[in-house]
Amino acid sequence: MGAGSVVVMDHTTDSPTPPAPSTTLLSARTPEDVAAFVPLALGFVPQHSVVMVSIGGAGGMHARVDLPHDPDDVDDVVEALLRPARRHGVREVVVVVYDDDTSVADEAAWALHEELTAAGIVVREVMRVHDGHWYAILPGAPLAAYQGVPFTLAEHRFTAQGVFDGRVTHASREALRATIAPDPGHAESLAPLIATARAMPTGALAAAVRRHLGDGTCFTPAELAQVALTVVSGARRDEAWAWLTRAEARRAVDLWSDAVRRLPTGHVAAPAAVLAFAAWLVGDGALAWCAVDRCREVEPEHSLAGLVARLLESATSPDEWEVLRPRLHGSADPAA
Repeated sequence: MGAGSVVVMDHTTDSPTPPAPSTTLLSARTPEDVAAFVPLALGFVPQHSVVMVSIGGAGGMHARVDLPHDPDDVDDVVEALLRPARRHGVREVVVVVYDDDTSVADEAAWALHEELTAAGIVVREVMRVHDGHWYAILPGAPLAAYQGVPFTLAEHRFTAQGVFDGRVTHASREALRATIAPDPGHAESLAPLIATARAMPTGALAAAVRRHLGDGTCFTPAELAQVALTVVSGARRDEAWAWLTRAEARRAVDLWSDAVRRLPTGHVAAPAAVLAFAAWLVGDGALAWCAVDRCREVEPEHSLAGLVARLLESATSPDEWEVLRPRLHGSADPAA
């Protein structure tokens, strides 16, 4: 890939573990609906991105790829989106390009349309979104659609429904990443506890995680110091995540997000990898990638982060976890 090529693909599914007791099925019928649905599906408002949304079938796949700066790298965007679409048998899609009217945005839009169509995937719509307007790209739209149609995301019914359902939509991917940024105060207070703590005995980490998930609580400072020393071992790390189900994943995301924020940077890699897995299991690909990034900032070759990255890159649905888990033969972590 070239220097300006794909950086990350955020993937989620149409059936994530709901953040509230019930989630209303949303049906997008207009370009405004699509423009309002994408941030809700991804968990943040994309910028300088290409988003592909599968439609017209059970389940589904939504994926976002960074838009490159060089038109020569558009082929990488096409491949990053076409590969998982083929793998999952996607038949119909909508493509949304988030950028100003640039040569890269135009090249990406038409290249995706051409390659998806050649692969037998019906492209129902290609549109561009920028600065509170959506723009038509394909022929046949009214003139005003090419000039830009204003819409207000905050006032759309999808946004209101998302708030009602308890879904949080961040202003940008950077804002989402900030939700697991380090808290210097907590990190400073935990450092001396970690220096004198000991790793937990076998089975203790699993018991602690199950207890906190059941109670909806977080690790105490003393516990978190022990956790930091325990999850560095692949076998012990399995106790934190290999038994999780989709029903438990949302609470696991909350538990490990809190841990990642509070830990000193030198001890954040393994907890961030566990968080990445839990986020993938929820169906929150964007948060999963942010957690992978936090892990790799400390340990670039971390095995669990690598496993989650492969699941994300292949757009593997969390619904496949119960099938995948037995194939991992006891220890799910390649480093165990």
